[in-house]
Amino acid sequence: MKAGWQTKTLGEICDIERGGSPRPIQNFVTTDTNGINWIKIGDATASGKYIYKTEEKIKPEGAKRSRMVYEGDFILSNSMSFGRPYIMRTTGCIHDGWLVLHQPKVDPDYLYYVLGSDLVFDQFDRLASGSTVRNLNIGLAKSVEIPYPPLPEQQRIVGILDDAFDGIATAKATAEQNLQNARALFESHLQFVFTQRGEGWVEKQLGDVFTTATGTTPPKNNADFYGDFMPLVKPPELCDAPIDSAPDGLSKAGAAVARMLPEKSILVSCIGNLGKIGLNNVPVAFNQQINAILPDENQAIPEFMFFQSLAPVFKEQLESLASGTTVPIVNKSKFNSMRIVLPPLPIQKPVVAQFNALHEETQRLESLYQRKLAALDELKKSLLHQAFSGAL
Repeated sequence: MKAGWQTKTLGEICDIERGGSPRPIQNFVTTDTNGINWIKIGDATASGKYIYKTEEKIKPEGAKRSRMVYEGDFILSNSMSFGRPYIMRTTGCIHDGWLVLHQPKVDPDYLYYVLGSDLVFDQFDRLASGSTVRNLNIGLAKSVEIPYPPLPEQQRIVGILDDAFDGIATAKATAEQNLQNARALFESHLQFVFTQRGEGWVEKQLGDVFTTATGTTPPKNNADFYGDFMPLVKPPELCDAPIDSAPDGLSKAGAAVARMLPEKSILVSCIGNLGKIGLNNVPVAFNQQINAILPDENQAIPEFMFFQSLAPVFKEQLESLASGTTVPIVNKSKFNSMRIVLPPLPIQKPVVAQFNALHEETQRLESLYQRKLAALDELKKSLLHQAFSGAL
């Protein structure tokens, strides 16, 4: 450790308490602006530093049964998005998914940075219990150690990190905007082609031209149905790209009772997150959240229908046809009623070639910007490690 630095526990530098939720919570939550800020894990963001206000409020009688926090307090997520620190810039109440760190005896910005470093998170992670939802016992939280340099050194480190992180934030914003621009350019071209059309293009209902199908899931209580004979595709595998595999698979017995698709089918998520698309390069089974368009090359090149399904006008139709309020659903009958456009087959081939070239370039740019974003995240981690090991 650097000369003049100490190691202290969180329990030595602040008071730690757990949040609390009145029960049943729905009796106390309100949108009345006169209520007290009600701070849930969902009110925090991965990149935010401060919490200023919340949309939901809690009634005063509910606040008495919760944990109050005040401007300058630190709150630390203790479930779901586990181990993230935030600084309060308002008064509010926190539920039991938070820990609150009162009156820290350390520079507040220094504490924010050290709590967000791997040096501290690794300790939280090691001490926490639970596999799906992590939870940190207060006694164990108090035992977490942090480097504790003199106050002028804390402030010097904060100054360096503030400047560096401002630059990283600007670079990330630029990369994220470039990523969005690349996707938007591709989508705008799809939208133009499938709405402006050309000579000889005709509009038809999907079900009048193609056979469609809704997937199924073999009973999960029969282990004999599951194996590696055939991929079982679910909405998470639909990434607007070709599909060659899936995390889950079926055995021959499972495939026999499932609904299978020949290769070059177009898979469309029609429950929940509508309009995620896939084009399978191998035969697959698929679950009931997906409707599929089976290939018929007398009508359309499969890739032509894949790109048409990626067009914003296709997703807009899905959303307009959806029923259900909490979970949107487009059933097979409504799916079949969707309007599609088809040019003569000789026109489809050059259109697909053009889309393929633009899609490949878009994916290349997306990969480039995603690598830049990952590199910037690694730079932040590296700077934090250097800062708290005395190397800055």
